[in-house]
Amino acid sequence: MKTSSYSGFFKLDTEARMREVAEFAGLSIAEQEVLRSADSLDMDKADHMVENVIGRFALPMGVAINFIINGKDVVIPMVTEEPSVIAACSNAAKMARAAGGFTASTSGNIMIAQIQMLRVPVPFAAKSMILEKKEEILRICNEKDPVLVSFGGGAKDVEVRIIDSAEGPMVIVHLLVDTLDAMGANAVNTMAETVSPYIEELTGGIAELRILSNLADRRVVRARATWKKEAVGGVEVVEKILSAYAFAAADPYRAATHNKGIMNGIIPVVLATGNDTRAIESGAHAYAARNGRYTSLTTWEKNAEGDLVGCIEMPMAVGLVGGATKIHPSAQTAVKILDVKTAAELGQIIASAGLANNLAAMKALATEGIQRGHMSLHARNLASTVGAKGETLEKIVKQMVAEKNVRMEYAAELFEQYKKQGDEG
Repeated sequence: MKTSSYSGFFKLDTEARMREVAEFAGLSIAEQEVLRSADSLDMDKADHMVENVIGRFALPMGVAINFIINGKDVVIPMVTEEPSVIAACSNAAKMARAAGGFTASTSGNIMIAQIQMLRVPVPFAAKSMILEKKEEILRICNEKDPVLVSFGGGAKDVEVRIIDSAEGPMVIVHLLVDTLDAMGANAVNTMAETVSPYIEELTGGIAELRILSNLADRRVVRARATWKKEAVGGVEVVEKILSAYAFAAADPYRAATHNKGIMNGIIPVVLATGNDTRAIESGAHAYAARNGRYTSLTTWEKNAEGDLVGCIEMPMAVGLVGGATKIHPSAQTAVKILDVKTAAELGQIIASAGLANNLAAMKALATEGIQRGHMSLHARNLASTVGAKGETLEKIVKQMVAEKNVRMEYAAELFEQYKKQGDEG
């Protein structure tokens, strides 16, 4: 039976890790080569993705292991420049396995297109006029994307809000569109553009902005998991984690860093699968402030057994259709590793990774402090930068961390000492 639980995975060299993941995900030799090579995105593909291309920029792709999500073992590709993130994610997932791992769900794939109506003579009457013609508005929208409609998606509902602004009242029309397995920006924007003249005719106003909202609060994912008190370090650690959460829930200064720790788990998976990191970031932080005060994206509680229960809820506008997901070879391979068939599945995995990273960060803060883990990984980076390899690198890392002297100059000094001793790795 396939399992994402590995012992000593981090001790393997890169080729051995690749073999393990290739066996788990059924990757072909060609797909393995795509992940090994920064040149998998050739210059021609790059030139068609963005403007004024002059080259490509590579980041490390690792995998978070040990995940069980909705009863299924999952290996999660993550692209990040930050040390400790993938290890923390994997460790938190390992601790959650004892209680069955993560349970996740989604509210659906509804995206919102906004049409800003200005200079409407009678705003409240206009709201009524628009809603009376809802079926016609939906018909106009859906005629623009018959393919989406044929698969069961398309415009499903219309809402109208009247908001006060510095320029007076604005009538804001929301088109609620089921974008299925696409992120859906192009689809909803096109519908908003298409139906705007009809709404102008109805209301006597002027349609100004016609654009999707990244506060995708109709496309919410949820994930939860239980960490047994023994797994996280006992009753005292549970209480410290709950105290750390209470701080983040109450104080926006703390919540900003708390949520950054959550996004440490989320953005690397979004990036690995070729999705829009800025859309996810903006939606997450707007959702965290939806009640008028910025707060935590997660909640943490203690159950009757004294175990820790964490939940996350946030917008997740990711897709498997279109965009870089379908262009970038590494993104395609990452999706294969995840073995997902729908955008909803992908979103649930991403949310689970965010919850895992949140637990890992709070546990580190509540026990050893966040800096210890970062220090070891930073020392490893410095030792590698000065040219150390193998056993020499490990000795330099150990010495710098033990002496709490993690600096480039000291790494170079230690490396020179080992070279003189004939011990270069």
